[in-house]
Order: sequence, then structure tokens, then C-alpha cells
Amino acid sequence: MLIRRLTVGMVQTNCYFLGDEGSKKAAVIDPGDNGGYLAQSLSALGYRAEMVLLTHGHFDHVDGVRDFLAEAGSMPVYLSRKDYPFCPTGFVAPSADGLGELKEVRFLAEGDTLSLGALTIKVLETPGHTPGGLTFRVGDALFTGDTLFAGSCGRTDFPNSSMEDMLASLRRLGELEGDFQVYPGHMGASTLARERKINPFLRQAMGR
Repeated sequence: MLIRRLTVGMVQTNCYFLGDEGSKKAAVIDPGDNGGYLAQSLSALGYRAEMVLLTHGHFDHVDGVRDFLAEAGSMPVYLSRKDYPFCPTGFVAPSADGLGELKEVRFLAEGDTLSLGALTIKVLETPGHTPGGLTFRVGDALFTGDTLFAGSCGRTDFPNSSMEDMLASLRRLGELEGDFQVYPGHMGASTLARERKINPFLRQAMGR
């Protein structure tokens, strides 16, 4: 399994390439800016993009979608229906038939799974930072968006954010069995075992 991080945009958002090494199929998680560059970088690695996955709808995670699709071609763009209303207008490239900008969008919810070559992507609903926050679980990797950070968590002082929901989501992640590599939407990677020990927000959520 290929996991490659590129940091893009004015607020240094982590975009991830998730690739199945056998089929060379890839998903692009949170292309927040520089979409054309991201498409070229993925192609240079020898992978073909099959889908775009969005952990939530804030501009710094979706602003590169239009340019990415323009360079890489049409493909499904997955996110929560709850967050679609908060996405910037026109973040998806217009459909070729001129019938609007929803053609590529697909909505995900708790328990959904996606196949990427031999990989299975499992969808966890983790609201708090936004109502439709998602975490993508792939093997021992968690792509947590702006829910769980290394040593911290996403902000809940925005409109439509909820600290109560954030704590419930953090508790859910903390209670997952075993250890995972944590790939957050900002800053560096971590492990779930480390976060259970040192992250004050996760510890609060877990009643420790």
C-alpha cells in the first residue's frame, strides 16, 4: 500500500495519495489546492487516480478538486452529504453535458466501503469539526481529516461545529481495537497508541 503526503495551500493542508501497489490504482484524499500539480505528481509515481475522497467540506480540503479533475479526468468525488452544503460553490468541475456540477459527486455514510484494487476503504462518520466529518480506515491506516491530530484535535469554534460531537468521535477512534497509523489533515502523522497516551483531547474523550 502506497501512502504519500503532499502539503498544499495557504493553511498547509495534508493531501494524501493512497495507492494499491498491485493494480496501480489510487485515491486522492483531500486535494485542498494545487490540483494540477497533484495530478501530475501522482502520474509521475506511476499510479492512476480512480477517486477523490474528502474527509470534510472546508475550502482548504476541497479547493484543488476542480483543477485535479481537469488534469486527471472525470472520476467519483466522495464526501458526506451533510458537508456538501458547506463546500465552496463549483468545487467540482462542470459535467461535459452542461447539466450542472453534481455529476461526479457521490455521498458516503457510516459503514460504507469502497474498493481500490485489493484495498478496502471503510468509512467512519466522525463529526465535530463539521457535521459530515469522515475518517477513512484502510488496513492499519486512519485518515482522520480535521478530527484527530497529533497531540490535538480539530477546531470546534466554527459555525456548525460541535465539541460534544468531537469528543464522541475522538472516543470512537480511541476505542478502536489495536493500533493504527494516524494520517491527519494538518501537521505530522502519529499512531493511535501514542495519541491514547499523550493527546489531552483524546484522553478527555476516553475519560482518562
